[in-house]
Amino acid sequence: MGMTLDPDDIARYRREGFLSPLRVMTESDMAIRLRALEEIEQSRAGRLAPHHNIKAHLLIPWVWDLVHHPEIVGPVRALLGPDVLCWAAGFFDKRPGDQKYVSWHQDSTYWGLSEPTGLTAWVALTPSMPENGCMRVSPRTHHVPLAHADTGDRSNMLPGREIVVAEVDEAAAVDIRLSPGEMSLHHSLLIHGSQPNTSGQRRCGLAIRYIPGHVTRKSSETGSATLVAGRDHGHFALEQPPESAFHPDALARYAVIQRQWMRDVFSEFSRGTAS
Repeated sequence: MGMTLDPDDIARYRREGFLSPLRVMTESDMAIRLRALEEIEQSRAGRLAPHHNIKAHLLIPWVWDLVHHPEIVGPVRALLGPDVLCWAAGFFDKRPGDQKYVSWHQDSTYWGLSEPTGLTAWVALTPSMPENGCMRVSPRTHHVPLAHADTGDRSNMLPGREIVVAEVDEAAAVDIRLSPGEMSLHHSLLIHGSQPNTSGQRRCGLAIRYIPGHVTRKSSETGSATLVAGRDHGHFALEQPPESAFHPDALARYAVIQRQWMRDVFSEFSRGTAS
């Protein structure tokens, strides 16, 4: 059945905009996934290509399994309701000494969905601490969509290089410290970001974007998503699991999905709307 949340957890999430840490699996079990990721990277020029990192669960079977993992989905359902879709899933990876960072932003800024009620499950494959650039959140900033601007900085890991146009209280920011196999949950409007990795240790996590089943897209095109729990409301074409890692059929399906996803998201970039 998987983990769920008690009323105090739910109340804290509603109030603060995040929950952390939540144990998903043992460190040894997560180490198996990290080794699997490293094997993929070794076979693909050392890194997962950015265009394969938008919906990585459609290309890698064990990532598909993580997206559906009951210890992740249980708490998500407690917050979003019984019907849940996965909108996207990708790795945020900082190698030792990596100067890449994530600017203060809200996740749902450019998703192009009917309402910003989703959340992100950030699942740690490695330790995630201040020294190696863990996520930082600004509590209680998840109530209003805010405008964003382009930083123009290629070191910014966000696809749109966006930054929220608002004053963020750095002193009140909370470091999301996670051990391998733990996750955090944060509202899609919660302002958050992360600093460069100044340590000698890799920091890697899988960010899974979940949305309630009733959410639709703002555009007239259907789009696609993965049903992870409950019933399908018919607003998205349902995505299929990969036959094996980077199977030709999975790659062919993914190419179509990725082109539409990029077209939709970058049309939101061009409009500069916060949704």
